[in-house]
Amino acid sequence: MLKKIWHPQHKFSNKLRILSVGACPRLANLIPYHLIHSFQNLKELVVYNCEVLEYVFDHQGLNRDNGILPKIEILKLQELPKLRLTFYEDKNDNMPYHSSLSKFTALEHIKEIHIINCRNPFDEKVSFSPNLEVLVLKRFSKLKKIDFGTEPKLRKLVLKKLPKLTNILSNGDENASKRCLLSHSTFKNFHNLKELDIADCGMEDGRNVYIPTNGVGLSTKKLSFLGEVSNYEVFESRASSFNKIMDALRDDNVYSIGVVGIGGVGKTTLVKQVAQQAMQHHLFTTQVYFDLSSTRHSSILQEQDIQSQIAEMLGRDMHESAVEMKKRLKSEKILIILDGIWREIDLEGIGIPSCTDDDVKECKIVFTCRDEELLYKGMGAQICFPMETLPPEEAWTLFNKTAGVCDSMEENKKLRSVATQVIEKCNGLPLAIVTIAKTLKDESMVVWENALEQLKDCAASKTVNSCLEWCYTHSKQDDLKSLLLLCGSLSYDGDISMDHLLQYAMGLDLFDRVDSLEQVRNRLLALVEILKASSWLLEDHRPQDRSNFDEQRCTSLLFTDRYNKFVRMHDVVSDVVREIASKNPHPFIVRQVVGLEEWSETNESKNCTFISLHCKAVDEQLSQVLVCPKLYFFLLHKDEYSLNIPNTFFQGMKKLQVLDLSKMDFEELPSSLNSLANLRTLRLDGCYKLKDIAGIGKLTKLQVLSLAGSGIQGLLDEMAQLFNLRLLNLNNCKELKVIPRNILSSLSRLECLDMTGCSNSQWAAVEGDHSNANACLSDLNHLSCLKTLSITIPDAELLPKDILFDNLTRYVILIGNSRWFRTNKALKLHNKALKLLKVNRGLDFGDGIIKLLERSEELVFSELSGTKFLLSPSNRMSFAELKHLDVSWSSDIQYIIDSMDQQFMEQGAFPLLESLSLWELKNLEEVCDAPKPGCPLTTRQPAEFYMSRIARHTHE
Repeated sequence: MLKKIWHPQHKFSNKLRILSVGACPRLANLIPYHLIHSFQNLKELVVYNCEVLEYVFDHQGLNRDNGILPKIEILKLQELPKLRLTFYEDKNDNMPYHSSLSKFTALEHIKEIHIINCRNPFDEKVSFSPNLEVLVLKRFSKLKKIDFGTEPKLRKLVLKKLPKLTNILSNGDENASKRCLLSHSTFKNFHNLKELDIADCGMEDGRNVYIPTNGVGLSTKKLSFLGEVSNYEVFESRASSFNKIMDALRDDNVYSIGVVGIGGVGKTTLVKQVAQQAMQHHLFTTQVYFDLSSTRHSSILQEQDIQSQIAEMLGRDMHESAVEMKKRLKSEKILIILDGIWREIDLEGIGIPSCTDDDVKECKIVFTCRDEELLYKGMGAQICFPMETLPPEEAWTLFNKTAGVCDSMEENKKLRSVATQVIEKCNGLPLAIVTIAKTLKDESMVVWENALEQLKDCAASKTVNSCLEWCYTHSKQDDLKSLLLLCGSLSYDGDISMDHLLQYAMGLDLFDRVDSLEQVRNRLLALVEILKASSWLLEDHRPQDRSNFDEQRCTSLLFTDRYNKFVRMHDVVSDVVREIASKNPHPFIVRQVVGLEEWSETNESKNCTFISLHCKAVDEQLSQVLVCPKLYFFLLHKDEYSLNIPNTFFQGMKKLQVLDLSKMDFEELPSSLNSLANLRTLRLDGCYKLKDIAGIGKLTKLQVLSLAGSGIQGLLDEMAQLFNLRLLNLNNCKELKVIPRNILSSLSRLECLDMTGCSNSQWAAVEGDHSNANACLSDLNHLSCLKTLSITIPDAELLPKDILFDNLTRYVILIGNSRWFRTNKALKLHNKALKLLKVNRGLDFGDGIIKLLERSEELVFSELSGTKFLLSPSNRMSFAELKHLDVSWSSDIQYIIDSMDQQFMEQGAFPLLESLSLWELKNLEEVCDAPKPGCPLTTRQPAEFYMSRIARHTHE
């Protein structure tokens, strides 16, 4: 049982920001007085479920000139039944510090306080700093008054089960109404209040709460899909439509609402503003947003995804039937936004009530579409609001704000004249205005005049196209143009994976003067940021986690930032980019299989370099041979049915460099694929039936081979011939068992290897073990170029002592039972993570793993055995990069750190540590094993940690 956390004779880093401690039944005093100096940088303190804890901080004898928690911003205390005081001081010391919870005004930077079910630490009155933004108090029987000071900044107030509470005060208003808990005069002082929830307070005295009418109400979740809309300027011409939609949402007789307008006019922005306002006014308990703009090219609308996401938002079974869903939604205060409707959707089939249902009370649905008739007749919209283009004065304001040329135009009348004409040619379309304004920003007068000349002759119906085409032509970077064309051709089905872009870019040799995978990655990220800044690309706003394998969502360790995993393109921009790509000298073709055999005889097929082929119907079949002698890129899509690829199909595309056959149903590769001698990228992700990849060794120019989620059961000896391979992705190949010797070691140029989830791979325990035909993990020692490694090792005893990982810059290594680990979570957190489950720490891992462990950013251990010490630093730089440490269910562990090394402790253990999670460590005594008395360390500062519980969450 943990009795104390800190030992006074050790020095650690002072970067502690968050301290979270929970489920420690014998912990009586969290932080003793001699350690208070160590928490000057603490910003968040969370304590919960500590049955005998009486004091959080003990500052008896502390120098009165020192402050307490000078930077604390968040304080959360919950389920502390013995809590007497948050701060304990010697009663003989007349220190000016707060000794109980009754005075929080000394915490000047505090922003959030949550205190729930913690005995009775309050006096009759409690005062808070006016800087407080969130207050949650529950279950306190003595508290009578709460004072928020002068000009309070409170945004959220939750008070529950405070039976004696009589007044909420602010601005020194001691004479507040005694008939009202929260009076109207007091409420007016809370200018920022957005969420208010008061229940079971002051009931014995019949107190009441003033009910505000300015939109303050129940709390709601932040809506991730709102994205960029928060900084968007609201124009007067939009205000009328905006207000009418908001009125319709409040109208009990209106269930379904449509917003209609041409592409690029701002429909999505408007409905996101509506969603934001609805959230702030708490009109709905839940909001669900779906971007359906990519579905116009798909014969199968992902209606199951819509149903599953609604169920998830409501906390229901994701496999709930449509009938059950419909019954629930009829009484649920939920707003459903279906953005970018292209075809009729069977709402009843999904489980969304229709406007013909008389008993629909709370659920509302908003559509956006270019076709008013589809909304009225197909989707049953009761009312539609048209989106018009911006009037001239608002178009000028938007252009000026984006281009940033206000001052220049005042001085240069000619520039103003040209700008006015350019704006006129944009016809009030925000998308066109913003895109061309960003392109013209900081450009010379010659460029402005050139833009005007290009736009003068375009038809009004082609305004956006002409603007975007000119912006594309004006770009001076060829690699940027090539990437944009690639993105436009890939946006056919929605989001664009950064992993896919990288793999395609490598196959097409898209970037000049790059020699490594890392250089390609960095160049790609830089160009994508440029395209985002120019409005060609948008941030991805869809959920990042999926419980099952989805090759669209399966991202690698090369892109760990949640904001750089996917990008997307506005459907109007996508149309224009594909139109540009289809013209010479860029014959990119995006088409359906229909009439493919006839098309293959045309001149277009003979000249095209890029084909994205979409098979939509079950009766569609591929031709025996597709003759495209100049083809470099081929991507084949199919909907949910089997598609037969003839063995001879690839014989007419000898120059092919990139081939993507992901999610195909074949069990073996078409034989003609082996003749693609120039192939550099081959993607076979999600081909779960694929067992045989014979002949792949002939593709000796291959640099990228991705088999993620495929059904392969073993690698082949012939793969040793793939000596140019840079990236091998075997992620989630659950059936992979056989890895013959000398294959991996032959891939001398390999830079990235992903074998996460290959827990059934039968590695040999020792190199040279002739009883096992499989490779040994020591084969990885031969990969001198390997920089990125994701791998699951089912048994720690398979690790050779001589294995080396000195060159790795990114890694996620899971040792033990992979079913326990949330692999995808690991990949999103850090570039360097090591996770061990059911491992005997008494084993000799060898220097390679020990060095890897000591330079990791994230360490996760569970069910360890064989040692009472978790970590034993080998030198003063050990664990210098560690940011997150998670230890659980390891009863042998008594100490986290075993160090008698004075220099290590003086240097400061874990200088970058941000979170420490300790859970179910029954015999844990201290974080550090104490040195012997008399050790020079006894004069040093005490330990400082940022502790954060990860495994479980506190519920208010």
